[in-house]
Amino acid sequence: MDAAEPLAPDTDITDRHRVAREELRAFVERYERLEAEKKDIADQQKEVMAEAKGRGYDTRVMRKLIALRKRDPQDISEEEAILELYREALGM
Repeated sequence: MDAAEPLAPDTDITDRHRVAREELRAFVERYERLEAEKKDIADQQKEVMAEAKGRGYDTRVMRKLIALRKRDPQDISEEEAILELYREALGM
C-alpha cells in the first residue's frame, strides 16, 4: 500500500464552513429586508384605503376593481357572460 499523503489542514473545511455561513447569513438578511419592505408597503396600502374611505369611497368595491385590473380582459368577459346566464336562469 502506498504511503498516504498528509491530510489537508482543517482550515480548508473551516474556510468552506465560514463561507457557507456568511452566504447563509446574507440570504437570511436579504429576505428579512424584503419582509420589512413588504410590511411597509402593506401599511402604505392600508393608509391609502383609509384615506379613500375617509373621502367616502367604498373600499370593498375599490379592492374588487383592483383585482379586476390585474386580470385578463377576456377572462373577465367570459366570467361576466356566465354570470349573466346564471342570473337569467334564476330570474334575477
